[in-house]
Amino acid sequence: MIRALGPLAAGLLVILLAVSGALFTVDQRQNAIVFQLGEVKEVIVKPGLNFKWPMIQNVRYFDMRILTYDDAEPLRFLTTGNRPVLVDSFVKWRITDVRQYFISVQGDELRAATRIRQTIAGSLREEFGVRTVKDVVSGERNAIMDQVRQKADQDLRRIGVEIIDVRLKRVDLPQEVSESVYRRMEAERKRLANEQRSTGAAESERIRADADRQREVILAEAYRDAQRNRGEGDAKAANTYAQAFSQNPEFYAFYRSMEAYRSTFRGKNDLLLIEPSSDFFRYLKDSLGRQAGARK
Repeated sequence: MIRALGPLAAGLLVILLAVSGALFTVDQRQNAIVFQLGEVKEVIVKPGLNFKWPMIQNVRYFDMRILTYDDAEPLRFLTTGNRPVLVDSFVKWRITDVRQYFISVQGDELRAATRIRQTIAGSLREEFGVRTVKDVVSGERNAIMDQVRQKADQDLRRIGVEIIDVRLKRVDLPQEVSESVYRRMEAERKRLANEQRSTGAAESERIRADADRQREVILAEAYRDAQRNRGEGDAKAANTYAQAFSQNPEFYAFYRSMEAYRSTFRGKNDLLLIEPSSDFFRYLKDSLGRQAGARK
């Protein structure tokens, strides 16, 4: 009995191995190619459990997710005027046609990356060759990436690959060019600074001249108004004096003489040489005469 179970167990084991070798699973992130004696027999794109003939068929899996190709070294291109630039970029791509991908690059991701690198480099060289350094650095960077992606995608569709995106991480000038550019930028900035200073100095002089002109105008107008007010005041004073003089000429003459005496003999050491018979002493003589009469 036990001896009979041995061959049965061996047969079951062989059957299990045959079944396990005949069944395989395709993940939803993958596509698979079934090869029969080295030739492509079938392409499986739907996930699930599948069957193959053991020993005569084998399966190879391909990742259908979006992959990234990032060039290790920046590429050197020439812009218009033969100005060199260093470009660091990366590419997002994926397999769209597994059969064509295998036929074109034998399903080798390194060979596919080499083909992608060559295509992207050629497209970048074309785009950079018709643009200036300023355009490729900032002005038309998005347009360059769109154009390169479209051209590369159109070319690489022939090997079963789709280009999702092309990005320029960095666009730099080589060291030997950077120094001359920096010197030129420095000279340009100094020129702009000197121009701004000259413009500011001219504007300052204009403002100062305008302020001086306004000051002179204000002073002239103030002097004119002061003279007019003074003249009007003198006219009113003269009119008042004239009215007072016409009402009592003798009192007005006496008042004016007193004002003259006060302004003349203000200091203790004031000295005035004048004839005694002058009209200046008319009221002074009368006053002395009346005083003398009073003493008598």
